[in-house]
Amino acid sequence: MKEHLERELKLAPGDGFRVHELGGEPLPTRVFVSTYHDTPDLRLAQHGLTFRHRVEDGTGLWQLKLPRGSARLELERQGPPARPPEEMVALLGAFLRGEELVPVARLRTRREGVHLDGAEVVEDSVAVLEAQHVTRRFRELEIELLDGDERTLRRLEKALRRAGAEEGTFLPKLYRALDLAYPEERPPLDPDAPPGEALAAAFRDQYERLLAHDPGTRLGSDPEDLHQLRVATRRLRAFLRAGRPLLDRPWAESLRAELGWLGSALGPARDLDVLVEHLREEVGELGADAGAAAGLLESFDEERARAREAVVEALSSDRYLGLLDRVEAAAAAPRLAGDGKTRLAEIWWREWKRTRAAFDALGEEPPDDELHASRIRVKRARYAAELAAHELGRKGKGFVSAAKALQDVLGEHQDAVVAEERIRAWADGRPEAAGAAARLVELERDRRAEARAAWPAAWDELRRRARKAKP
Repeated sequence: MKEHLERELKLAPGDGFRVHELGGEPLPTRVFVSTYHDTPDLRLAQHGLTFRHRVEDGTGLWQLKLPRGSARLELERQGPPARPPEEMVALLGAFLRGEELVPVARLRTRREGVHLDGAEVVEDSVAVLEAQHVTRRFRELEIELLDGDERTLRRLEKALRRAGAEEGTFLPKLYRALDLAYPEERPPLDPDAPPGEALAAAFRDQYERLLAHDPGTRLGSDPEDLHQLRVATRRLRAFLRAGRPLLDRPWAESLRAELGWLGSALGPARDLDVLVEHLREEVGELGADAGAAAGLLESFDEERARAREAVVEALSSDRYLGLLDRVEAAAAAPRLAGDGKTRLAEIWWREWKRTRAAFDALGEEPPDDELHASRIRVKRARYAAELAAHELGRKGKGFVSAAKALQDVLGEHQDAVVAEERIRAWADGRPEAAGAAARLVELERDRRAEARAAWPAAWDELRRRARKAKP
């Protein structure tokens, strides 16, 4: 399956605009027919995904486009129109949840364009078809970057505007054909928003993140997707924990337990991603000893492959799909309890006081496991602050930033501890790798020492930020 990160900008061609008058190298004129597939209630489109079968010059091509920040990840595979490729459909399990894919729109496109300054600039004349009848037509301009960066894109946009192009919006053809609105970011909460509304918004944001990073996690080509999926899972658990005074306790704890199961399924693979990436850099610095440590990386790569298989198995289970249903319901209407008057800023402050007490009890040279436990405390306080962000305002953002900085330092410490343990375990019984292992252990101890030296200052900064943000 071919992958391509698509970075493009859409404009509207004015009446006098002619793409070939831009200069550049002319591209061959193309004509293709695209049949878009979705569930009957358009679940893919609701989340910014498009899945289509395109026929051009008698050749069929399946294309799946996944949102990836400001760009889109395009996956392609040749095949006939009768049945979508199973490996592509498997990436959509979190969206489909048992629903069948059906054709929802059919478009014929005539494309003319030029290759200009590291981009393809094309003008598409699109006809929306029902049977063999055209029900509507529209035109659009696309600038798709092949080389360059955002500045290149903006420079080309200015050139097209001078040539007669007009303001456009990023709206995939399917959305124009069906008069659909493209999913947009929600506006920030009002500072006076009630706690129940804030909880629902927090659950909704993390639910959307779960869905956004689910296909990429299944695909496995970018470790960041797994990382973000795990973070969303952790945030949901933290929000349910922090929101206890406002939520129905049995409902919240049951949902937390299921999210804990998902986190446990994702954790080993993500931890190995971090470990392997770090050790690969360190092994590369060993010089003559690097060959002796190659088996270490091979061993962890094999373990990571097995862990990723376990991740995909978990994401393909009925249990996971049921969990998504529950999170979606929580985002729509969390089960509230109590009078609902407790401010989220007050909940954060209580969490912060527990964190402060835990750090005050650490002493000057705390054991490794106590530092790790303290990092978990910081994470809870940080997520409680994120939940109360609309109440805490700018000072709350400062606390979150300082908490993340302390988490990073303590995370480096814990990663060094774990890496040393894993290196020693691998080297046991391998005398030929003793020298390389000793050098790697030394590097990990240096990393651990640096983190131990750095965390007190990061903690002092967090404490200062907390005082400033006190409600």
